[in-house]
Amino acid sequence: MPDATPAHPALRIGHVHLKVADLDRALGFWRDVIGLEVQQRMGGRAAFLSAGGYHHHIALNTWESEGGAWPPPGTTGLYHVALLYPDRAALAVALRRVLEAGIPLEGASDHGVSEAIYLRDPDGNGVELYRDRAPADWPQDAAGGLAMVTRRLDLDALLAEAASPA
Repeated sequence: MPDATPAHPALRIGHVHLKVADLDRALGFWRDVIGLEVQQRMGGRAAFLSAGGYHHHIALNTWESEGGAWPPPGTTGLYHVALLYPDRAALAVALRRVLEAGIPLEGASDHGVSEAIYLRDPDGNGVELYRDRAPADWPQDAAGGLAMVTRRLDLDALLAEAASPA
């Protein structure tokens, strides 16, 4: 029987490494639209990107996927990678960048615990851009447990919080 002890509460997902078909095309999304900075590039085969100078939050490579197609529906794999923004204003700026780049949204939800925007990168990987509410504001059920919801997110109200571009 495996040890059922929970993981350490400070555990965090350190980075996500994505297989992509075209590194430059992927960089056009992750660097130019999302705003991550390239920390290291390995020729035309791989790049490591982050926010704030961390070694990498997102890695991209074409080692096994150069020229490849999107995974077909009905197969297993990554559902989405979620990027957590520090506050509502930062999420609003991210939304504005996505819309200005002409990238279609697949959804926008208020989950009670968070506000989230859903889209796809050029390789079909799901991407969630979100911000958390303070835990004291999370919805609870009658027994005091977490009661997440899915409601429509008001994108116009969110965009109104984006500071005007410099």
